[in-house]
Amino acid sequence: MRYFLEFSYLGTAYNGWQKQNNALGVQQVLEEALAKLLRTVVELTGSSRTDTGVHAEQQFAHFDLNNPITDFDLFIYKLNGLIPRDIAVRNLYLVEDELNSRFAATYRKYEYRITKRKNPFLFGQSCLLKADLDLRLMNEAAGLLLKYSDFESFSKVHTNVNNFRCTITEATWTETEDMLVFHIQANRFLRGMVRAVVGTLLEVGKGRKTVADFEKVIISKNRKNAGAQAPAEGLFLTKVGYPESLLRNH
Repeated sequence: MRYFLEFSYLGTAYNGWQKQNNALGVQQVLEEALAKLLRTVVELTGSSRTDTGVHAEQQFAHFDLNNPITDFDLFIYKLNGLIPRDIAVRNLYLVEDELNSRFAATYRKYEYRITKRKNPFLFGQSCLLKADLDLRLMNEAAGLLLKYSDFESFSKVHTNVNNFRCTITEATWTETEDMLVFHIQANRFLRGMVRAVVGTLLEVGKGRKTVADFEKVIISKNRKNAGAQAPAEGLFLTKVGYPESLLRNH
């Protein structure tokens, strides 16, 4: 039987989602807790990877079991009691055996959050930036992302992927009195892509690049032409989308 686990985490203390030999990932913490609760080895496959320090408001992972889980609410309660406070399990779904949390997802949505003034309640969960930014130009440049599909310019180099194509369906900046938020949605993302996009758009907002320069960066397919990565603490994976018919609680 295959199950989808829905959870969230504050990424500050972790070296990203994926377990590693020499660093602590969220995957390792959850797998160890599941093994203790279920008394068997559990291997999780995540719907998305997040880098060191990046947060997730909604993340999914699947795992397989030979014996059924009979009480979902009790299972979630016990699992939450075994994991640290900065990780929270939200739901459990029984799914078809062939359903893969990574490949069945139709889209992922991220937000990059910037605070314009120091706020101790958002420390580690936003990027503090006091610079004057031209939001109109940043949104004009962001809109260009929807015209293209190859984003090698914003990918970490030496990444083992078959291609650099992504279908972006949303790329917009919104602003409140204290916050500036970049919203981006796509079918998939490359390693380091969102933070590189944000870093380059901030150069447009600061007047260091024009909108035309931003388009040239995309076309160049060269990471050296893009801006520096924005700090990890401002990035949140906010939603992973699946067809509604795929997920059920029992």
